[in-house]
Amino acid sequence: MKEKIIVALGGNAITGAHERGDIHQQFANTRRSMIGVIEILKQDYEMVITHGNGPQVGNALIRIEESRHVVPTLPLGIVVADLEGGMGYMIQQCLENKLYDMKVRKDVVTILTQVLVKKDDPAIKNPTKFVGPFYNKEDVETLRKHRGWIMREDKGRGYRRVVASPKPIGIVEKNTIKHLVEMGIVVIAAGGGGIPVYVDDNGWLEGVDGVIDKDLASAVLGNEIGAKKLIILTAIDRVAINFNEPNQQFLDKLNVKEAERLMAQGQFPAGSMGPKVQAAINFIKGGGEEVIITSIDNAEKALTGNTGTCITL
Repeated sequence: MKEKIIVALGGNAITGAHERGDIHQQFANTRRSMIGVIEILKQDYEMVITHGNGPQVGNALIRIEESRHVVPTLPLGIVVADLEGGMGYMIQQCLENKLYDMKVRKDVVTILTQVLVKKDDPAIKNPTKFVGPFYNKEDVETLRKHRGWIMREDKGRGYRRVVASPKPIGIVEKNTIKHLVEMGIVVIAAGGGGIPVYVDDNGWLEGVDGVIDKDLASAVLGNEIGAKKLIILTAIDRVAINFNEPNQQFLDKLNVKEAERLMAQGQFPAGSMGPKVQAAINFIKGGGEEVIITSIDNAEKALTGNTGTCITL
């Protein structure tokens, strides 16, 4: 049986930080991001692709706010589900086209993924997850007052809206995803972190008004299907401590204890690198062997140890 790998695409894979994010830009970015995915596929892994949706869910929420006087509003869980389908379609089609050009016969499928959380997770009452576009400081008070948004600074990048982000504890469709991957099918799953749900007293699944961090969900998914590698593709080549400070230092390798120590020191903020490093810790403690954090453009180099930050036990 081939080795399983989880490839977690950052939000910049589909919408750039300073782009308007129209559908033409999203497709163009997705096509470019598939180059790195193809290079990983060439290494003969069984692959699951996950992806973020921060910019897209923020835009979707703006559309809902602006049209609430015309049509009924939608909860975040439904918005995430809609984006899982739409963004999965983009990734799936772009990957299928790349495989066609290479004359490679390989099926690709998108799975709407429900991710289990606890109903009483304290994160539901303490929003921390950044969504949507960046705003200037002078816009913050207006957005808080007129839209009721909770706004926080995304260190060094501007101000963004934050929403509830409960901790993922399981994947409802894990058996289906595992089965498809072991059949050699590339699976796109847990898009945007997946749809948050909890199990009620009757054993039914119920939705939660929030979003889940896609890296934390990717770690849970990887553990549940027996993946040994998780590669997190983001906007930077390597993880850094003292980020954006004169004494900034890039890290090539970390073990779990070192990563936990740096997390405790506050080196990795919750709104940026924190969830990625925490996901790496969780994945390895849950049975994974290696996590690589690097840029989309350097995916292949990182797998061979030529760039990126590698986190192991």
